[in-house]
Amino acid sequence: MAQRILALAAEEAPERLQEAVQSLGEGELGEMVTRQALKGRETGALLRAIFKGSPCSQQSGVLRRLQVYKHCIPLVESGDLHLSKVSEIIGLLMLEARQLPSHALAELATLFVDVIKGGNLANGKSLELFSTVLTSLASSKESLAYGQGELNGEEFKKQLINTLCSSKWDPQCAIHLANMFRDVPLSGEELQFVVEKVLRMFSKLDLQEIPPLVYQLLLLSAKGSKKSVLEGIISFFNQLDKRQKEEQKVPQSVDLEVATTPLDQLRHVEGTVILHIVSVINLDQDLGEELIRHLKAEQQKDPAKALCPFSVALLLSVAVKHRLQEQIFDLLKTSITRSCKDLQLLQASKFLQDLFPQQYDVTAVILEVVQNSAFGWDHVTQGLVDLGFSLMESYEPKKPFGGKASDTSYGLSKIPAQQACKLGASILLETFKVHEPIKSDILEQVLNRVLTKAASPVSHFIDLLSNIVVSAPLVLQTSSSKVMETFDNLSFLPVDTVQGLLRAVQPLLKVSMSVRDSLILVLQKAIFSRQLDARKAAVAGFLLLLRNFKVLGSLSSSQCSQVIGATQVQADVHACYNSAANEAFCLEILGSLRRCLSQQADVRLMLYEGFYDVLRRNSQLASSIMETLLSQIKQYYLPQPDLLPPLKLEGCIMAQGDQIFLQEPLAHLLCCIQHCLAWYKNTVHLCQGAESDDEEEEDVGFEQNFEDLLESVTRRMIKSELEDFELDKSADFSVSSGVGVKNNIYAIQVMGICEVLIEYNFNIGNFSKNKFEDVLGLFTCYNKLSEILKEKAGKNKSTLGNKTARSFLSMGFVSTLLTALFRDNAQSHEESLAVLRSSMEFLRYAVSVALQKVQQLEETGQTDGPDGQNPEKVFQNLCKITRVLLWRYTSIPTVVEESGKKKGKTISLLCLEGLLRIFNAVQQLYAARIPQFLQALDITDGDAEETDINVTEKAFFQIRQFQRSLVNQFSSSEDDFNAKETQLLITVLSTLSKLLDPASQQFLQFLTWTVKICKENALEDITCCRGLLSLLFSLHVLYKSPVSLLRELAQDIHACLGDIDQDVEVESQSHFAIVNTKTAAPTVTLLVLGQADKVLEEVDWLIKKLTSLGSDTSEDSSQTSNQTQALEKGVILQLGTLLTVYHELVQTALPAGSCVDTLLRSLSKTYTILTSLIKHYIQACRSALNAIPGRLEKLVKLSGSHLTPQCYSFITYVQNIHSESLSFAEEKKKKKKEDEAAAVSTVMAKVLRETKPIPNLIFSIEQYEKFLIHLSKKSKVNLMQYMKLSTSRDFRINASMLDSALQEHNTEDAENEPDDNQSSTAEQTDENQEPKKKRQRKK
Repeated sequence: MAQRILALAAEEAPERLQEAVQSLGEGELGEMVTRQALKGRETGALLRAIFKGSPCSQQSGVLRRLQVYKHCIPLVESGDLHLSKVSEIIGLLMLEARQLPSHALAELATLFVDVIKGGNLANGKSLELFSTVLTSLASSKESLAYGQGELNGEEFKKQLINTLCSSKWDPQCAIHLANMFRDVPLSGEELQFVVEKVLRMFSKLDLQEIPPLVYQLLLLSAKGSKKSVLEGIISFFNQLDKRQKEEQKVPQSVDLEVATTPLDQLRHVEGTVILHIVSVINLDQDLGEELIRHLKAEQQKDPAKALCPFSVALLLSVAVKHRLQEQIFDLLKTSITRSCKDLQLLQASKFLQDLFPQQYDVTAVILEVVQNSAFGWDHVTQGLVDLGFSLMESYEPKKPFGGKASDTSYGLSKIPAQQACKLGASILLETFKVHEPIKSDILEQVLNRVLTKAASPVSHFIDLLSNIVVSAPLVLQTSSSKVMETFDNLSFLPVDTVQGLLRAVQPLLKVSMSVRDSLILVLQKAIFSRQLDARKAAVAGFLLLLRNFKVLGSLSSSQCSQVIGATQVQADVHACYNSAANEAFCLEILGSLRRCLSQQADVRLMLYEGFYDVLRRNSQLASSIMETLLSQIKQYYLPQPDLLPPLKLEGCIMAQGDQIFLQEPLAHLLCCIQHCLAWYKNTVHLCQGAESDDEEEEDVGFEQNFEDLLESVTRRMIKSELEDFELDKSADFSVSSGVGVKNNIYAIQVMGICEVLIEYNFNIGNFSKNKFEDVLGLFTCYNKLSEILKEKAGKNKSTLGNKTARSFLSMGFVSTLLTALFRDNAQSHEESLAVLRSSMEFLRYAVSVALQKVQQLEETGQTDGPDGQNPEKVFQNLCKITRVLLWRYTSIPTVVEESGKKKGKTISLLCLEGLLRIFNAVQQLYAARIPQFLQALDITDGDAEETDINVTEKAFFQIRQFQRSLVNQFSSSEDDFNAKETQLLITVLSTLSKLLDPASQQFLQFLTWTVKICKENALEDITCCRGLLSLLFSLHVLYKSPVSLLRELAQDIHACLGDIDQDVEVESQSHFAIVNTKTAAPTVTLLVLGQADKVLEEVDWLIKKLTSLGSDTSEDSSQTSNQTQALEKGVILQLGTLLTVYHELVQTALPAGSCVDTLLRSLSKTYTILTSLIKHYIQACRSALNAIPGRLEKLVKLSGSHLTPQCYSFITYVQNIHSESLSFAEEKKKKKKEDEAAAVSTVMAKVLRETKPIPNLIFSIEQYEKFLIHLSKKSKVNLMQYMKLSTSRDFRINASMLDSALQEHNTEDAENEPDDNQSSTAEQTDENQEPKKKRQRKK
């Protein structure tokens, strides 16, 4: 039959063809098509013939065509046919579908919907036909029967799509359906249906099938609904990530039905999806714009939802397109700083922590993206690198005014900008570790920035470089050419940068000969540079090389110059050359450095400070270095035993024209000799075994030389008088004259030499009485000079006078000396130590040097002298010093000392100041080691085993000691009360309180104690009062909101200062004795207002959160509304209590000045925040028919009854004070005409300045009332009933004063005046009313 139909179709005989086709039954027709298709022969021709014989003009033809369609769709989907056959059949059916009448199309479409519902789509090929059917149907204008009624083609199509999207889809066909919808014209609403349905399908598909579906969905988004598509994709992967994290937390999931997704599979799928999105954004720029727009808006509402690891990775991949990079980085930077600020705000307030238990941290999310990118997300890496550098550059450390204390990298990053910069470095370091191909690129970029940003601080880049090199030293070798290029520019960089850079790349110098040689060439050139900085950089570089290239046998006893033999060649750990070569290399460098000993003082200084470290690391260079130092000191040493002074000071200075410079820092040279000698004796003698004797003799030669020299200098320095150095009380120390400068230099050198000798003699003295007498003799010389300099510096504030403070004692020695002076109870040492202990001046000096060292540590992160840059040693010394100071302070009260003191601070006070600085420094520099620090204080030997240390308990133990001291201060008599000590104690307590856990019992005890102290002690010292209240507030905010505390303080201030209405007596209900006539204003008032401002800031932040929650219309509406209610309650309660605080303060007779000014500004801020709360409720009324909560009504009522009227009275009071001060000035002016004119103008300027906030306050009150009227209209609740109409304007008429004035006029002239008076009063009252009318019109 098939052959016959084909033949008839070929003959072009339509009638016979129609007859033949009509003669076939429905079943036969289907079987024939199936047979033909399976044979794979002429299927298309047969179908064309059937269609030819079934013209659409006849009803039967249409029916037959429908039969063919109904038969072919399952046939195509059966999977029995070859793909080329399927394409041929579908192509033909699509062509013919356009000729079908509308009702047939409708039937066909319904059939398709049923097939899809039944899940009978195997390969989805037939859906191409469905899209054609839907498209044709949409253009049909005929009415089609649907259910009971009729619809046109467009509406019918809409109903079909609706039905289709509401029904269940087979997951297999989701991709085909999404693809099909691309070819169907869809309205916005239909598109939204489809998109939502496809997004719902994600969860039903296997992970591997999601990327192609996402791709189809993205292509579909070209029609619209971009936001929904992006939002759906991001939230789906965000949920998957969250689930993955939770599963990782619980290793064996209890619920075994939940199939866990393998992590790598999930990451690969995410990576593919991101690639798809990026590729579609490349084609459709609008999608990229929409992504940024959507995430910006989301981030305002819920940052955790907007910036999850997936969306951040997506943004960074898109950022590679330069057109969008700036917008994306701006969005990310804003989020990072906002997240840091929010975290900071939350950490500082228990009230906010209770409302927001979980806080989103964007930094953790970004670092998670770096970890995720290890799963082949190469498209994200470039974005990560760019973001890292962008953060480090945008938030780099700022260069402060003078001084190097700029690089706060050693401190804790507290402010958001520092945290952002730190995050940038972490991103780059982690990316560097994870991605092999990009390593050299990151390294080169870091090196470029170190070079190009030389003018600004680059410590953050050098730290990053150092961390990079540590994590992968061999990467440097591949980039060695770049490193060598950097070396070429060394002489143009600041010394600090050079030292940091060389320290960072030092591992490469051990591996690569070529790099080392190029560095040496650069340094050799730099040593002869005209620039001082370049020469200093060269010295720094050479010293670093000497420290790191060990000569064979270093740190052993032998000092032999070895003949190179096969047995003696030892390879260095990293090196491909031997240590004997190192020796030649090091000696060559030492030769270069010797030349520097004839250069400027700064260069010599670097050498003297560096030699000790070189010795310690490279002991084989000892003889060379010691010989160098010996020859250097001999230039200034006078060997004759009776000559005084023992050193030629005039050789140390150099005159250039009128100016005099220091040429040789003699004290530093001696200091270097002393430390090197001490190290040499300790180390080398310990190690000496059976070594060659002749070598030893040579060593002993220079050792003996040094000892004799130092002994002789000590003896003669003690004998020397100040006149021998041409320094005495009559000498000139002014900085303006050459002689003065010379004398200053001499004095500093002599004092330095004394200090160096004190350390030397104490160390070698081994507790002998004679040596300690020498120490005291040296100290006497030092002290005389120190006193003279202090006296002269007092007269003319010379800068040089302050420099004398820089002590030459090393920190290790200071800790030893303090321990000996205060804690050494050994019987054998008692007699000798008594010599030193007898001098109070010496004891005070020892403690003040310790204080200076800690101060230096706090400011720069390191100290002078040996081991000053070794954090471990510094920490140990710090613990020793703290133990001594703590014992000295707690065991000998200041009161005992008072009697014996002449002038200056007592030792106890110095100890306390030292402790304060140490506690600060430890929290800054050794945050991770606080437990060990507290442990060291607790146990005298400090070597107790490391158990699990409870920081809160240990810190509280120390706090209790200082609490006792503070209570003693308060209970002492007025004469014995020491304000300075009290102030220091309060600061120490607040520093230590940071170590307590706010949730602990100890914290609560400390807070209760502080409240008690404030309530019971009527402190009149202003600084102590300020410190104590600040401590109280800082503790209270971590326990609960401080508003009730503020209210009590405000009531006390009101009671203390009296009311603005002098006739009103304020009932005195003193809560806090600390509030008294001396402290109430301005101290306590300003502190209370400052704290109230912080509360307002928190409330403002909460209202912003409320607004963003209100605009969030997500599914979790019940959870959101619960959170909203909690926030609203918190805000209203805080504001309610704050209003009562202001209610007290605005009725207080505050003195003119800062208090009034701050209060007026604070009130304006309060009304502004009340206004924003009202705006939030106006918005809430728009979006839903919520009734206004009763709490808000109460708040409005409170503001109307307890604040606004009092504000207007307060304004009148302020203006009265000012008018009084003006009239007082005017009177003075009359008395003394010209002289006082200037004084009056200053008074007027002051009054103008202080009344400036008044108009702002009135404006904010009126704005508040304006929005209240809006809210009243919206909510149908009359909130204005609580507001009195305000009368305070630029001028006011005081009715009582007016009456009395009128009566006077009347009595004076009763005939003519009354009429005029009446008219004038009427006129004035009109004027008084006018602004009210204006206001009502404005509303």
